[in-house]
Amino acid sequence: MSEILKLVGARIKELRKSKGMSQEALAEKAGFNLSYIGFIERAERNISMLNLEKIASALDVGVYELFIYLKEQERLPEESPMKDIFSLLRERDPKDIEMVRNVIIEILGRIDGR
Repeated sequence: MSEILKLVGARIKELRKSKGMSQEALAEKAGFNLSYIGFIERAERNISMLNLEKIASALDVGVYELFIYLKEQERLPEESPMKDIFSLLRERDPKDIEMVRNVIIEILGRIDGR
């Protein structure tokens, strides 16, 4: 499975959930069947630029916003632990990610003596 497909699929899922949309609602709004959106989010299908545009439009975002993860990962060295962290969080629910963020803030606060 291609890393770019994983990153874009995870980003689509994150944006969809943040807007309170189901896969079915996104599929309907973008003009696809439900299973296609699931395949994209799980990185099981390659996606054309035209279909990316339809999904971005259905999510009310610019196409560039589907590639935010790529920009973050490009800045990191190849063997960076942050890449591992991104991989762990990529597939998680936004509520889980928020919980992890809060735990990190708490830990760093204790390390910094706050």
